Amino acid sequence: MRMQKRLLFCTLAAMSSQSMAAAYKIPEQSINSTALAGAYVANAHGSDASYYNPAAMVFNEDGAMLEGDLTFIQLSPIDYTGATGLTDSTKTENVILPAFHYVSPSVGNARFGLSLVVPAGLSKRWKGVGRAFAQEFTLETIEINPNIGYKINDRFSIGGGVRAVYTRGRVESSDSAFPPVTVGRTLKGDSWDFGYNLALQFKATDDLDLAATYRSKVELNVEGYAKLFGSIPPGNPGAGTPLPTYEGGAAVTVPIPATLALAAAYTFREKTTVEFTYERNYWSAYKDLNFSYDTALNPVFTAAFDDPTPKNWNDTNTYRIGVTHQLNPKWTLMAGFAYDESPAPKETIGFELPDSDAKIYSIGARYKHSDALSLGGSFLYDRKDKLTLAPGENTVNGLLAAGAEFENARAYLLTVGLEYKF
Repeated sequence: MRMQKRLLFCTLAAMSSQSMAAAYKIPEQSINSTALAGAYVANAHGSDASYYNPAAMVFNEDGAMLEGDLTFIQLSPIDYTGATGLTDSTKTENVILPAFHYVSPSVGNARFGLSLVVPAGLSKRWKGVGRAFAQEFTLETIEINPNIGYKINDRFSIGGGVRAVYTRGRVESSDSAFPPVTVGRTLKGDSWDFGYNLALQFKATDDLDLAATYRSKVELNVEGYAKLFGSIPPGNPGAGTPLPTYEGGAAVTVPIPATLALAAAYTFREKTTVEFTYERNYWSAYKDLNFSYDTALNPVFTAAFDDPTPKNWNDTNTYRIGVTHQLNPKWTLMAGFAYDESPAPKETIGFELPDSDAKIYSIGARYKHSDALSLGGSFLYDRKDKLTLAPGENTVNGLLAAGAEFENARAYLLTVGLEYKF
């Protein structure tokens, strides 16, 4: 039952998933970023530079520009096999995410930008025994990110902005999907939370660009509504006796980790640009999970939903490489690869987020229809490693403590959009 407690954090407070990156981030917010597997910092240009590197905005060609994108995401079923012979799988999830980016004309040595993106999201629905922990597990977010970039000289610029993140989520767990678990809940919650981002851009030579960006930790102070229900579990006095339903408020504070990106992009013969990006994700800020409720809970609900749960996530690295090739004046081709580490230790992993390391492959293209209008599309494939839990390795979920395997976790992204300059 203690395992169920972690659902509210991931659903109401997180920001992706099994999805496009380890844990619950969605880095892909434009045609270029999807096509380059996120290796898009030092070579960020165009409207989406507002989000990926506001210091680079000032080196865009003059004039205003905006880009609108739609990303279709499909999350494949995850298959679970337990050491006790139990099996289960999640339902296929299909999601469409919008993104918008704008960069202003130059105002002296400065430019202003605005991005509206979906920085994270997660949807999990187990079909069988997993419903005791994640019958429905849905997360929706939106970020409003105004930025400013300032050119110090022809080689060096700085930038930064404010992150305003709205989070909304829902989770349901069943009290009858797995006999030892006889309590369940329905949870809803939302929050507005704030952070900041900073950027540096250095044009070391005409062909070499160096960049660094930092996105701050954001503390999510989520408040919502909870309904807890069920009966006393087996092995306890009064087993099977219905419990008084709790209906009231629930709150929790959890961190969205800070992220540091260091990038270098080199252009060969003015046609082919190769970028390498290193990311450090400070997930160790997530140490434990502790809920509060409007009133005291009975002992069964306290054990299941209220006692602090250790998380002890690890800081992680992500390595990205992207190649952009100007085929001719009309067509630009792109491809990328990334290796993304998972922050979740096997000791504290669960059904709501059976995360593992990922290998990411991507391709894309842009077509210049006119001096003002360009169109593009990109595709990304995210393949998670098989996750194997040895007996006794997991310490927070009684079902997983016996040993388990999670496999076939995949994500497919298709981004289409257009950019207009005026």
